[in-house]
Amino acid sequence: MIGIVDYGMGNLFSVSKGLERLGADSFISDDPEELSEATGIILPGVGSFRDAMSLLKKQGLDGFLQRYAAGGGYILGICLGMQLLFDESEENGPARGLSLIPGKIIRFQGIDASGDVYKVPHMGWNRLEFKHASPVTAGLEADHVYFVHSYYADTDDAYIAASTTYAVEVPAIVAKGNVLGMQFHPEKSGQMGMSLLRNYLSLVEGKEKS
Repeated sequence: MIGIVDYGMGNLFSVSKGLERLGADSFISDDPEELSEATGIILPGVGSFRDAMSLLKKQGLDGFLQRYAAGGGYILGICLGMQLLFDESEENGPARGLSLIPGKIIRFQGIDASGDVYKVPHMGWNRLEFKHASPVTAGLEADHVYFVHSYYADTDDAYIAASTTYAVEVPAIVAKGNVLGMQFHPEKSGQMGMSLLRNYLSLVEGKEKS
C-alpha cells in the first residue's frame, strides 16, 4: 500500500489516479502514524520550497520522512517533492530541505552560456538521458517526459540516474539508495511515466516480500 503525503501543496489526485491505472493500492494522509504503515511513500508537490518545508515541519512530516528513509523505506519525490529531498533551496532566500540527498536547488538563470535568453519556467516535454544504472529505470528505453519547474537540483553526478537538457544539464531522476526523485510528472508523462512508476512499485513490492 503506497502512502501519498498530503501537506497541502501536492497534486494528490493525479498521482493517486496514476497509481490506480497501474492497479496499485494507495491512500492519502497527513498523519505520520498512518503513513508509517505504508509499504512505500510518494511525496508530491507544487509551489514554493520554503512554504512546503514549513508545512511539512508544522505537521511533523519532515521528521517522519527522515525516519522512514533511515529505516530503509522507499520514498519517491515528484516535482517539488523531489526538490524537498535535497539539503537546501535558494528559492525565496535560503531554506533547508530534508537532506536525504546531498545538493542544492537553484534557479534557471534564463540566459545560457552563449548569452541566449530562454524561458523560465521550463515547461514541456523533454527527452531523458539515462546516466547511471538504477532499478527505477531498469529495462526501459529513454523517452520524453513532462516538466514544469523554475528550479533544478545542483547535485553530485553520482546521484543522477537520468538527466535532460534545458540550457543546462538538469537532473531528471535522482537516487540515493531507497530515496528517489523525479523532477518531472511521471503521472502526466504517458507510457514512459507509467513505466517508471511501475518500476518504483516493483521496488516497494520487492522490499515488502523480502
